[in-house]
Amino acid sequence: MAELVLDLADRVAGVGVKTAYGDKIEIEGIEVVPVALGYYAFGGGNGTGDATSNFNGSGSAGGGGSLSVPLGAYVGDGGRVRFDPNLIGLVLVATPFVFVVGHALKSVIRALKR
Repeated sequence: MAELVLDLADRVAGVGVKTAYGDKIEIEGIEVVPVALGYYAFGGGNGTGDATSNFNGSGSAGGGGSLSVPLGAYVGDGGRVRFDPNLIGLVLVATPFVFVVGHALKSVIRALKR
């Protein structure tokens, strides 16, 4: 089981940049490089049961998953490069960040009021 997890980790480690930046494509003479946020997670474990649990026996399990959110694209036109955002993707990525910052500011303001 440990070898499987290490093998998966080795394979995923090499695709980080390819997940964030896609292959350059050309559309009507304009070069476009897609940008995404990629996330991978893997886990595994073994369990044993005893007479007091509902699980009598032993075993192991593992699993994994991934997520990719398109953030936008770098567009090169006439020697200039600009980033065209995917607003829905940026909102999905920014929402947890804004929540954490807002909660932290609320805590700081409460502490300053005391």
